[in-house]
This record gives sequence, C-alpha cells and structure tokens, in this order.
Amino acid sequence: MTITLDQAQTITAAALKHGTEQGFNPLTVAVLDPGGAIVALARQDGSGFARPDLAVGKANGVLALGMTNRAIAARAADSPEFFTSVAGLTGGKIFSVPGGVFVKDADGALLGAVGVTGDASLNDEAAAVAGIEAAGLSAVTGAE
Repeated sequence: MTITLDQAQTITAAALKHGTEQGFNPLTVAVLDPGGAIVALARQDGSGFARPDLAVGKANGVLALGMTNRAIAARAADSPEFFTSVAGLTGGKIFSVPGGVFVKDADGALLGAVGVTGDASLNDEAAAVAGIEAAGLSAVTGAE
C-alpha cells in the first residue's frame, strides 16, 4: 500500500495553508511514497530554490533509515561518523532535524513520508502533521 496522489495533494495544500495561517515563512512540502519517489511537491512563492531538495531530504531521511528525524538526530549525536557516512552514501539527502514525518494509515501501515522546510524545524514539522491529519492519516514524528 502507498499514499495516493489525492492524499498527497491534500497533504501539501493543508500543510501550506497551516503555514500561512500561522504566519510561517514560505514553505515547501514534499510527499514521498515508501520507496522515496516523489508523489507531490509544492513550493510557496518566496520559498528558496533549494527548498525542494531540503523537503525531499527530510522525508527521504526517515524512509531511508526507518526512524524519525529525532531518532536520526540522536544517532548522529551519539555516532557522528555513522551519520556522516550515511549522509555521504545518500548524496547528502538525509537530515537530522524535525520536518520529516512518517505517514501511516489507520492500521499503522507505512504509506510514505512528508518533508517540509522553510521555517523553524518544529514549525515545519507542525505543518507536515497538519497536512497529514487533514488527509485523515496518522503522522509519526517521534515526539508522540
């Protein structure tokens, strides 16, 4: 099972709406399927040109390692050589800051991941969660 295009588009629209309503800086949202393929990508006007790569990197990191961004950060702090090696192996497409969130269905099956970037990392994560919940799905951040 994987995230659908309709779900991904709902997530991007709701995440961007949340950011606008909260007064966040312009956001970029990437929704990936479990294999890391981009299903939807949206970038608000004024969001920097590197933001799509950052959003994909946040989502890709949780999928690639099978752990939340918080767990990745803890692992990077505990074993920086591991994180440096993994980051090099993936071409730098793994991040250890909040903003990459697992997407699961009601039964707990992994559907993909969302990455948001543009504001403070915790705000990025809040926008991702808002988008995922708007699609009727479950967000897993590691803060639960």
